[in-house]
Amino acid sequence: MKLTTIRLAGGATVAARVDGDTAVEFGFADVGDLLRRGDLGAVATATGATHDLASAELAPVVVAPAKIVCVGLNYRNHILEMGRELPEHPTLFAKYPDALIGPRDEIQLPPESDKVDWEGELAVVIGRTVRRADAEQAAAAIAGYSVLNDVTMRDYQYRSPQWFQGKTWERSTPLGPVLVTPDEMPDGAQLVTLLDGEEVQRTPVDDLVFSAVELVRYISTIFTLNPGDVIATGTPGGVGHARRSGRYITAGQTLTTRIDGIGELVNVAVAEQLDAAAAREPDVVRA
Repeated sequence: MKLTTIRLAGGATVAARVDGDTAVEFGFADVGDLLRRGDLGAVATATGATHDLASAELAPVVVAPAKIVCVGLNYRNHILEMGRELPEHPTLFAKYPDALIGPRDEIQLPPESDKVDWEGELAVVIGRTVRRADAEQAAAAIAGYSVLNDVTMRDYQYRSPQWFQGKTWERSTPLGPVLVTPDEMPDGAQLVTLLDGEEVQRTPVDDLVFSAVELVRYISTIFTLNPGDVIATGTPGGVGHARRSGRYITAGQTLTTRIDGIGELVNVAVAEQLDAAAAREPDVVRA
């Protein structure tokens, strides 16, 4: 089954089941709302208003997850290109929901950064509450998978040893276009990222150092994972920052991120327009 979230007139959203080229509403505000309050199996045959999927305005598949947990350095080829050793434990950081945009929305390039990079990723969406999960419980807690691009402001990321400040800029992170249940994921699915049609990343999504199940086990040891929470599992090699002299996203370019069996994000980058006062970097008070 494939599920999506559609924006309606007036700013509301609605969850829908994808049947071919049609999206069928079934009474929940978004896919996260369904996972928190509903029965995933019951919507397989539910009926409701329909939308043409090609022309519908799609929101992030989970509009406001309570947690967005991101994993760094989780593909072998990316770890090597960044000059690091394979990790013993997952590297974790977080995003805020304000960073999320829909699969066809514009990526907002802030004036403060000129090193905006791409990071195509497989996203795991949690479907049931889980804490200190074993492997079986972790697998059962995965409602499905989606596509995410962890667009990163590299100059801010590396201002300190903590990456957070480069990772959660507003309106920077597309998520969607659908959630697919685990049975829909094909064997050998490839993650591909393109910049203006040029392929910059291609890797099998199962080439992770820590698998989706291992990540759910590890993260749920630290805190409870709840329905609608999102885990971004990490990016493969091919990021712009690792290239000689660096290569970054500029205004007007189109970033496409696709995973076999799920679909693709197609996002145009635009420069955020600010007045001079708003664009000034805030003063830092040092103790």
